[in-house]
Amino acid sequence: MEFTIAQVAQLLGGEVKGPSDLKVNRLSKIEEGTEGAISFLSNLKYEHFLYTTSASAVIVDRTFEPKKAYSPSLILVDNAYTAFTRLLEVYHNALTFRKTGTEEPVRVGKDVEIGEGIYLGAFAYIGDHSRIGKNVKIYPHVYIGENVVIGDNTILYSGVRIYDNCKIGASCTLHANAVIGADGFGFAPQADGSYKGIPQLGYVVLEDNVSIGANTTIDCATMPEDATIIRNGAKLDNLIQVAHNVEIGRNTVIAAQTGISGSTKIGEQCMIGGQVGIAGHLHVPNKTIITAQSGISKNWEREGLVLRGSPAMENRENLRTEVGVRRLPELEKRVKELEKILKELTLPANS
Repeated sequence: MEFTIAQVAQLLGGEVKGPSDLKVNRLSKIEEGTEGAISFLSNLKYEHFLYTTSASAVIVDRTFEPKKAYSPSLILVDNAYTAFTRLLEVYHNALTFRKTGTEEPVRVGKDVEIGEGIYLGAFAYIGDHSRIGKNVKIYPHVYIGENVVIGDNTILYSGVRIYDNCKIGASCTLHANAVIGADGFGFAPQADGSYKGIPQLGYVVLEDNVSIGANTTIDCATMPEDATIIRNGAKLDNLIQVAHNVEIGRNTVIAAQTGISGSTKIGEQCMIGGQVGIAGHLHVPNKTIITAQSGISKNWEREGLVLRGSPAMENRENLRTEVGVRRLPELEKRVKELEKILKELTLPANS
């Protein structure tokens, strides 16, 4: 793909300072830029690369003032990092969504509706009565069960499994080996010490613009009319476990190896670090930040808290506790010294 600098600026809502008719055909880091490349500068600690780069164009903030001579054309935008992210998105979509057609062999069930512009990779399976939207990309070895709904412009990478009755929104991305709709972990203890499986009859809903990382699993709800729900714009990293009847709010982001137990409700715009554990039937308010390796074992009421530790506490309280724990060896030493002094000062009992 090749564009003029002027065309890129128009896409980003920017203006060009320098030649605008030069062609660019690839993206690069500013320190690695060569002729025909376009890069960006948002962190001023990398500003010195602007004066040495061979990139044809560099995206910068409108407020940026160069200190020395430079060779590339500048594309002035409100936020250089956001603009370059937009450019990456356009580039990615151009590569991803150009795939169309059906490879062989595939299996498409009866009464399946498939929209225009679909890509269906080899060994993909689509169950009966499912509905696949326009421009959906289904990579090889994807399994889609019966009565599944998938919205327009969604991408399912190789090895994705979607169980019966699940609903996937538009513009979602499911990375390799994600599993949507497996049974929740429900077992009833029996008198003889064994466990009897409780049928899991619900489904999963992913709303629009949801991203699910590789090897992440989202379990179905227990009752037939209930759903585990991932709300619009939520982003889940790799290797996350979401249990039955969980609800994750809009635009919440969750890092790898987090586990969320059944029926817990996560609010909107939360940020959850890696290896966080959240117990079941809890509520996490909107805009909560949970730092890595924290354990959430109770409900929290106020929005916007920063939680840290296991069991989690508000960040400042946790930091004070850690300081106290680090001082314990010193305090133990002082106590022993005081005990020794007291022992020496104590008079004999028969004095």
